[in-house]
Order: sequence, then structure tokens, then C-alpha cells
Amino acid sequence: MGDQKESLRKICTTLALKNEEIQDFICCLKQSLQNLESNSSRVLEDLEAEFSSLYSVLDELKEDMVTRIKQERASRTYELQNQLSACTKALESSEELLELANQTLCSSEPDGFNQAAKEIKHSVTMAPAFRLSLKAKVSHNMSHMMVDFTQERNMLLALKFLPVPATPEILESECQVCDNTVTVVWTLPEPDSKIDHYILEYRRTNHEGPPRVREEHPWMVVEGIRQTEYTLTGLRFDTRYMTFRVKACNKAVAGEFSEPVTLETNAFVFKLDSGSAHQNLRVEDNSVDWDGTGGKVQEIRRDKNRTNSPLHSPARSAMMSPKRMPSGRVGRDRFAAESYTVLGDTVIDAGQHYWEVWFDKDSKAFGAGVALRSLGRFDQLGKSASSWCIHLNNWLQQSFSAKHNNKARSLDCAIPDRIGVYCNYEEGVLSFYNARTKQLIHTFRAKFTQPVLPAFMVWNGSFSVQTGLQVPSLVQCGQKRNSGTSSSSASLT
Repeated sequence: MGDQKESLRKICTTLALKNEEIQDFICCLKQSLQNLESNSSRVLEDLEAEFSSLYSVLDELKEDMVTRIKQERASRTYELQNQLSACTKALESSEELLELANQTLCSSEPDGFNQAAKEIKHSVTMAPAFRLSLKAKVSHNMSHMMVDFTQERNMLLALKFLPVPATPEILESECQVCDNTVTVVWTLPEPDSKIDHYILEYRRTNHEGPPRVREEHPWMVVEGIRQTEYTLTGLRFDTRYMTFRVKACNKAVAGEFSEPVTLETNAFVFKLDSGSAHQNLRVEDNSVDWDGTGGKVQEIRRDKNRTNSPLHSPARSAMMSPKRMPSGRVGRDRFAAESYTVLGDTVIDAGQHYWEVWFDKDSKAFGAGVALRSLGRFDQLGKSASSWCIHLNNWLQQSFSAKHNNKARSLDCAIPDRIGVYCNYEEGVLSFYNARTKQLIHTFRAKFTQPVLPAFMVWNGSFSVQTGLQVPSLVQCGQKRNSGTSSSSASLT
């Protein structure tokens, strides 16, 4: 009895699911019918509008051509009528002279004959009939105004519905990912002269293998692309992969999206570990500002209107400052004394990585580099065997140097406001660049026996870090040229 009930429950569940699927499908069909009605009405309206526009063009063209024919006819009529009038008057004058000459010939008076003959001769010489051109000024032929619409008629007969553009194919082998840009290249199965533009969509992903159906990140859209390739610039690769798809559009309709292609976008992403920061460093996202009060004065001002009970005393409020963000390094592991240091939260234990840091060149002191996780809470960056950095000192006298194991080498170069840091863990290479020009500032060569962390220090100043960057091509080329050569700072390694 129990088995039968369980079997029947399963059947009921299966039927309920199937009924739900059928109901959903019925809803889809009803929606499709509504969409079909709406879309067919829309395309009919568009067709009427197109033909009305075509009729308007033909009517305008006909009216213009009729006007030109009428103008040509009126011009020629005027010329021919003027010529006809002149000829008619000349003919009348000539007939009068002819009649006068005949009468003179028949005259029997010899005395008046000679005088009459002279007058007739003079009149004939001055007669309009002998100054007329007996050739029509204009032709009656109007064949130059004839038209032949054979080609246009054939074009009209060839009118048909605009085809849906074919689906493009992204050429993954020709796509490029470098210097924080992605160039996507695609092609069509066959040339299509009616393609007006392309639409490219992309989104960030974190998975390997084929693109998933559902993603957390929304599609970003780039419209109006006229070529079969596009380069995305100014990217921040805060995920390992990016997925792309593209579709073709003509004047009326868009085709289907191409199969999505996922490209690998390797980049080093980390955040500043606020829990490791010295209490005088105020960490917000990836920016750091010097706070000489350690947050105490701000807390006192915020609580100045509170009662001076032991619970709300300024001293107690200072100790509970919310500026100290929770982290695994909070407490005795926080940097202290004159080690105004903060670390990144992601270790480097393999590969090549690159990040950049902007800093205030008026800071009393600033340093950037890497450190082992074992860096002591009182250790100053570059003054122990556990850290490597370049260091700017503006206290009393300005200096710019590379530091490691409490040894410093002066750097003879202009001090940039933006530094690029390159770390090749396997090769034991730590290089610093002018981030704007990619000019090499200094290179450490060491053997990293433990994972390292990005490390920074600042005293009376500020800085911000940009992560999610790829190793620039100029840096990679420079590293290849310098591989195998000895470093100028070998004594610091």
C-alpha cells in the first residue's frame, strides 16, 4: 500500500510538472499570436509608408519633367511664332512691290517709267524679304525630352522583402588581447552589400570552457560598428575572461547573434588590505591618505555633543574608531611605529604581474614594491631582507632611491607621478617603470623563496593603486631584451 502511494505521488508530481510545462507553452503560444498580430500590422504599416514615399518621389519626378517639357514647348513656340510673323510681313511687302513692278512694266508713259523703275529697284534692295533667314530658328523635334524607364521598371519589379542578415562568425584566432584592450574580428558567411552596421556585445566572466547560459554580469553594448572588427580600449580586467558576441544589421532588421566566444584576459587584481595598514593611513578602496591623528580627532569632533560619560568619552571613542577596517591582520599584526605601510591582499606565487600607483610627489616619504608575508610589523619598507621597493624622500633633502635589506642605491632619473611595477615571480625580477613613458627606472633581481605581496608606504602624503592591468607590450619587450643581462643594482639583490 505504501509503495503504491509513493508511486502514485511520483506520478502526480510528474503530471503536475508536465501540466505546468504545457500551461507555460500555451502562454508562450498566446503571446506569440499577439506578437504576430502586432508585428504583421507594423510591417504592413511600414510597407504602406515605403510605397507612399515611392509614389511621392515618382509624382515629384513626373511633375518636374512635365514642367520642363512645357517650358521647352513654350520657348520654341515663341521663337517660331516670331519668325512666322516676320516672314508674313516680309511676304506682304514683297507682294506689294511685285504688283507695283508689274504695273510699271505695263505703263506706256516713257517719261515716268525711268523714275518708277529706280524707285522700285531701291525698294527691292531695302525689302525685308531679302534680309530674312529662311531656316527655322528652332527645331520641332522633341525627342531629347523622351524618357526610358526600362532600367527603373526592372528595379521596381525586383523589389522584394529585405532579407535577414546572416549570422557573423567571430574569428577567435585573429582576436587579440593586449595592453588592456581587446580586438574582436569577425566575418560573414558571404558578402552582403546591404549590411549597414554591426552590434557588438560583451560581458565579464570568470569561468573556463564554453560560455554559460546565465551570467551575473550584464551585456555591454557597442552599436554602429561599420567594419568587421572592433577594439575595446580603456578596459580594466577585473575578471579572468570576457565573452563576446556580434550581430549584423541592415536598414530594417538585425540578424542573429554569433556564437559567443570567450577570450582569456589575464591581469593581476588585488585590493589594499586595510587591516594591515598603519593606524595613520586611511584606506578607502585602493586609495590611501595620511592621517596624522590616526582618526582620533575626527571621532572627538563627531562626539563633541555627547555627554562625557565613561561610555562616550573621547578617549573611548578614539579607541573604537570605525576607520580601522576589519581584516585578518587587525591587532598585533598591524604595522606600527614608523612603519607607515599597507599591503595588498593577494599573494604573488607564480607568473608575471603588473600594477600602477599614482602618488603625491610632495609626500614627505613614499615607497612602493613587494614584501614577503613575514615582513615584521615594525619593519620599514626596504629596510629589511623581506622587502624591495623604490623610495622617495622629501624630508630635509630630496632623494629617490631603490632600497632592499637596508641598502639604498640612488636613482638618477626624473621622479614620475605614476609608477608601473612589474613582478616576474619565477625569474625573480622586480622592475619599476615610468608608467606614462614605460621607461625603466630600476630592476631588482632576486630569488623569491616565499610568496610576495604588493607593498606600499607613505608619510604625510597620499597615493592610489590601479589593478586589473595586463603587462604592457613595451614592458614585455623590454624584459625580453634585458633577460640574461646583469642588473645595475645587483648589490641590492
